Amino acid sequence: MRIHHLNCGSLRKIPPLSEEPTAGAVNHERAAVCHCLLIETDSDGLVLVDTGLGATDPQHPDQSLGADWVAYAQPALDPEESALRQIVRLGYAPQDVRHIVLTHLHRDHTGGLPDFPHARVHVHPDEYRAVTDPAAAHHRHTLDHFMSAHRAHHPLLTPALLEERTEWFGFPGVARPQGLACELLLVPLPGHSAGHAGVAVRDGDGRWLLHAGDAYMYHGELEHTPPLSHPLLEPVQQGAQTDVAARVAARDRLRDLRRDHADEVTVFSAHDPWEFARLAAR
Repeated sequence: MRIHHLNCGSLRKIPPLSEEPTAGAVNHERAAVCHCLLIETDSDGLVLVDTGLGATDPQHPDQSLGADWVAYAQPALDPEESALRQIVRLGYAPQDVRHIVLTHLHRDHTGGLPDFPHARVHVHPDEYRAVTDPAAAHHRHTLDHFMSAHRAHHPLLTPALLEERTEWFGFPGVARPQGLACELLLVPLPGHSAGHAGVAVRDGDGRWLLHAGDAYMYHGELEHTPPLSHPLLEPVQQGAQTDVAARVAARDRLRDLRRDHADEVTVFSAHDPWEFARLAAR
């Protein structure tokens, strides 16, 4: 199995924070990213974790992504950054992407869904319930963030199967995507959305990668004591999260995971460009 780190959408540039001990090593601004994973498997074809912005989003960005979001996020809107174009450049066809696993259903994670209309799309059961059941908590909120342009093709949304008795490094209630043979799990990290989850997958060296989605947005939230959020990213978190206390608790559990199991698990978030640069360079 081979794992590629893809930036599927450059966003506004953000500077490092001088309060960080490592600021001298990262002393220049970088564009925020939409960090996705492309997993080459022997049995399941290509598996895409999150999709970033899609190949068609640049055509009518205010309609497909929302004018307010575009104004704040300042996306580069380069079709060549889409997962579709990057996968083709790697020598694959779009049809080779058989499964997509999403941390959640927000616009900067679902833009590429229309580029792979045949793929089965796996989400945490709580996220699935929120988008399909009008009586579910946060149903309206979920639909507002899951843009109509990204679901007009009726993606094959599939709830992952809960494994109530299974823990992953102490995280309870992990879910397993249906029909996937590779070792991949959805790890509940609630608070940012109704059913927000991290995606854990073993890399070629037997270590775990945990794509933590938007459970946090800046590495200082995990690496700095006390947690250090970024003033340009924090408003995004505050404007999107559904449960502040749950989100902070999930972040703190990630801090514990990084502290206690750094030799077994690499944790990264969806938008931090310094994390992306470190992992993409490996």
